[in-house]
Amino acid sequence: MSKGRPQLESGKRSKKIDARFTEDEYKIILSLEKTLGISKTEILRRRVLSNAGTTVINAKDLIISLDNIFAEMGRVGNNINQLAKHANTLKLQGALSPLLVDSFDIYFQKYLQLQQQLETSLRKIIRLVGKS
Repeated sequence: MSKGRPQLESGKRSKKIDARFTEDEYKIILSLEKTLGISKTEILRRRVLSNAGTTVINAKDLIISLDNIFAEMGRVGNNINQLAKHANTLKLQGALSPLLVDSFDIYFQKYLQLQQQLETSLRKIIRLVGKS
């Protein structure tokens, strides 16, 4: 006849992490423990692991990626300016093809859409970083 809870077959929790809290932080955890009816350990485990993949942002990698994106956008902007200058020269010479203008417009619209998507993504990242 065994006493206590049965031994776990798998998933045994053998690793421990110590954490220190301010008095106010600890009061919040005690309040959650009382309200939710679960242990402090389980509260912390659930809070940390429920968003484990989404709350940590590697700032160094993010900055490098953003730097690369903005450098590429700068190059694309320069190319657009060069194409516009060339198109104006052709227009003055009467040699500007309507097909070329249509093609340029399509690519320029696509660029503007990508720029809007980038801005939206950056706003989401900034909101996430602000919450952590």
